[in-house]
Amino acid sequence: MTISKPWLASYEPGVPTEINPGEYDSLMDLLDHSFKQYAKRNMAAFMDVHWTFEQVDEMSRVLAGWLQSKGLSKGARVALMMPNIPQYMVAIAAVLRAGYVVVNVNPLYTPRELEHQLKDSGAEAIIVLENFATTLQEVVARTPVKHIVLAAMGDMLPFPKGLIVNFVVRNVKKMVPAFTLPNNDKCKLTKFKDALSQGRSAKYTRPTIKPDDVAFLQYTGGTTGVSKGATLLHRNVVANILQNEAWFKPELAKLGDQPLTVVCALPLYHIFALTVCYMMGARMGSMNLLIANPRDIPGFIETLKKYKVNQFPAVNTLFNALVNHPEFAKIDFSGLKVSNGGGMAVQQSTAETWKKVTGCPIVEGYGLSETSPVATANRLDLAEFNGAIGYPIPSTEVAILDDDGNHLDVGGVGEICIRGPQVMAGYWNRPDETAKVMTADGFFRTGDIGVMDPSGLFKIVDRKKDMILVSGFNVYPNEVEQVVNMHPGVLECAAVGVPDDKSGEAVKLFVVRKDATLTEAALKAYCHEQLTGYKCPKHIEFRHDLPKTNVGKILRRELRDEKKAA
Repeated sequence: MTISKPWLASYEPGVPTEINPGEYDSLMDLLDHSFKQYAKRNMAAFMDVHWTFEQVDEMSRVLAGWLQSKGLSKGARVALMMPNIPQYMVAIAAVLRAGYVVVNVNPLYTPRELEHQLKDSGAEAIIVLENFATTLQEVVARTPVKHIVLAAMGDMLPFPKGLIVNFVVRNVKKMVPAFTLPNNDKCKLTKFKDALSQGRSAKYTRPTIKPDDVAFLQYTGGTTGVSKGATLLHRNVVANILQNEAWFKPELAKLGDQPLTVVCALPLYHIFALTVCYMMGARMGSMNLLIANPRDIPGFIETLKKYKVNQFPAVNTLFNALVNHPEFAKIDFSGLKVSNGGGMAVQQSTAETWKKVTGCPIVEGYGLSETSPVATANRLDLAEFNGAIGYPIPSTEVAILDDDGNHLDVGGVGEICIRGPQVMAGYWNRPDETAKVMTADGFFRTGDIGVMDPSGLFKIVDRKKDMILVSGFNVYPNEVEQVVNMHPGVLECAAVGVPDDKSGEAVKLFVVRKDATLTEAALKAYCHEQLTGYKCPKHIEFRHDLPKTNVGKILRRELRDEKKAA
């Protein structure tokens, strides 16, 4: 079905209405082009050390050759479990250039979460930072992993800095818990530096990668409590890079042809940073300023003071933490052209303070793992924060549908649905789940409720799903409830999202006890063993019973509304 596109008339001058998604057959072609075009420019900065596009090109080709020498067939899945360190920049390019599929893993996952993702994706290899090896140790024997590449924080830093960093991380800060990883016929262990040195004598064969080959499996929470892999093809991610570039170019062009510096504080395993920082940075010859631990706000600010940054993608939580630190205002923001807000709703107070301190407004966009991710964005010349998610970017159609799938007119409130070249191929090995979110005419149902104004500007007004959004990360109540219900002291429970000043929303758990002696502290400790930090309940309330439907289904919405009314 064709739909009207009132938003096209609202585009910033210089932004095309369409992009050519066939410009590159694959991300490998796009990266190869950038590595040659920007060879002498810096691609990454970390701990005051810089790496050029040429250096990342060479190391990623060497690592790709090493991976190929292990006999993995084309399309094999390789998991990456690291924070924002230069090894991650090399590994992403290496896996794609070897003809394999990147499976991004949150390094803070618990063993239970990691095991599910490695099994579900069928990952045969994993590149992991030693700080998180203890998690892998617990589950690797039950997964298909045959090769472990073990990285250390200082691996890519020059001598003696790398040795010093590794010593401090291991022995002074004690950030590497003791671990034992297998190294036998079933599963081989190789150090990252050894893989690079062995790769120099391995033969790299450039694979033939087609637009419909899989590039990434981006895992997203599941409404059923099971995390699903959004299958992103090479053409999906290529399209979104070109769409973002088209949207950004008129504004960034005002800086001239100078190399741009992008703050990469959002984790690269998250689709927002993966596309907007890594991939678009490569496309535009930008340098990614890698921040491994953005929670260390004083350390983060000290790093920012050393650079003149041009682009700052972040979530509301991070913007807010920075502007509320007294040292932040001392940074030189004269080069800052774009502050992208995404992942969660940006709060007006945060946006206003950010603009006052930096002189640069926060421009909100909207997207999901399933849309590679960006689907809509506000104009970059926006003078004031507007609380809207913006206009559909080039080659993207957005429709508002009612519960029966009918298209609603301007002002109609319904589900935001997206069609475009960036929309995923489906959920990995889950045709049933894919069928639930795709319409017959190719629109992806987001589960968010929104409205479009006459100019084609979209706004989110509610969420159809019970999903909770904590600092830009999706938390699905079913997963939390399944874990909590396994506790012997719990009879039943319900998880809902409640407003939170810092993270936008937080998880609140309502619990009916089976064991009257069960305490809030004991239940929270149990949750921290089973769930990544952002999924853990911040608030727990014990009750005698929970509201239910006639058939016994717990009414989460009633609990949520009760909290709103309080």
